[in-house]
Amino acid sequence: MKLRRVVITGLGALTPVGNTVPELWNGLTGGVSGAGPITRFDATKFKTQFACEVKNFDPLNFFDRKEARKYDLFTLYGLVSADEAVTDASLISENLDLDRVGVIWASGIGGMSTFYDEVAGFVTGDGTPRFTPFMIPKMIADIAAGHISIKYGFRGPNFATVSACASSANALIDAYNYIRLNQADVFITGGSEAPINPAGIGGFNALHAMSTRNDDPVTASRPFDKDRDGFVIGEGSGAIVFEDLEHALARGAKIYCEVAGAGMSGDAYHMTAPHPDGLGAMNSMRAALKDAGLSVSDIDHINTHGTSTPLGDIAEIKAVCGVFGDHSKNIAVNSTKSMTGHLLGAAGAVEAIASVLAIQHDVIPPTINHFTDDEELGNMVDFVFNKPLKRSVNAALSNTFGFGGHNASLIFKKFIQ
Repeated sequence: MKLRRVVITGLGALTPVGNTVPELWNGLTGGVSGAGPITRFDATKFKTQFACEVKNFDPLNFFDRKEARKYDLFTLYGLVSADEAVTDASLISENLDLDRVGVIWASGIGGMSTFYDEVAGFVTGDGTPRFTPFMIPKMIADIAAGHISIKYGFRGPNFATVSACASSANALIDAYNYIRLNQADVFITGGSEAPINPAGIGGFNALHAMSTRNDDPVTASRPFDKDRDGFVIGEGSGAIVFEDLEHALARGAKIYCEVAGAGMSGDAYHMTAPHPDGLGAMNSMRAALKDAGLSVSDIDHINTHGTSTPLGDIAEIKAVCGVFGDHSKNIAVNSTKSMTGHLLGAAGAVEAIASVLAIQHDVIPPTINHFTDDEELGNMVDFVFNKPLKRSVNAALSNTFGFGGHNASLIFKKFIQ
């Protein structure tokens, strides 16, 4: 069968460096770090005492108090960014077939804060169970997708994807494929995460996965720097409207770019560590190129997974070089996690938005906090360090990888009718 073309018609973001898409883009191109001391709880006894928190977010600016009580923070984030994307796409109209609009939304963890608060309240109480009736519907990872669909009446396919830090990239890929296969015309897709609580920080500290640069949190996220010592945890949400091309043209929608291809793979290697030679990452990138019908020389930019971990950064660059060969040095490579931190299940969506905007503006945001070259990485690729790069971006690839060996790669390209 002939596959339909898929375009992007709306964007929404709520992140540590900006609470809207324009603010996010200004933060990324301005090299702004979203990191700072944790304000959600007293973290003085934790190995890591800082994070990339969303700032100046008041749920009561978007919901009344009674409604806000029904949602975990990850759902609040998702609803707000989804509304920005739906509004940006001018999607709602009396002619919209609600049966053909779906929601695929991701979270790597879901309502972790709700679960923590409710269990902590029980454990520190007198033993009498006083759990809120909202506990279960607030914490389950699929609930954000449900609430987004309920808000707008979208009755198309509706579910959540969970693949650790690759979760929202997988959500985007599923939405892309459902539209290509004519199972829907439009999807609101993306992901949200709100993991900054004692359990989240303590759990990742126990894994020795996070930076402990408490004396200088602003520069702690250092992808590809020799002195990187782990990722900086973040929170937030990214929402994208994927739409069938003909459907978008028929309603005169603004088109940001085209979704060109996608690839997925598994490392089949280790619970948390990447394959040391980047085998799974190579497979997902190759699959995306094949799906897009593009050659390695067509890719101008890669927004890497680039978490700032000692093993992960090297494995990914090895994978890039394994796929792109000599062309690797012509590809502008960055990691926006140097600014946003690692948004876990929301990372893929937010970084896809950054890739889309790089295509739209022909500007590649920098990887900030680069101080010392890593001899193992050398000049294997064209790293964009510390300052944004102005260059033509016709096609961009965004990588997202997750614990368990989950790999997802998406390719976006300039729209040509």
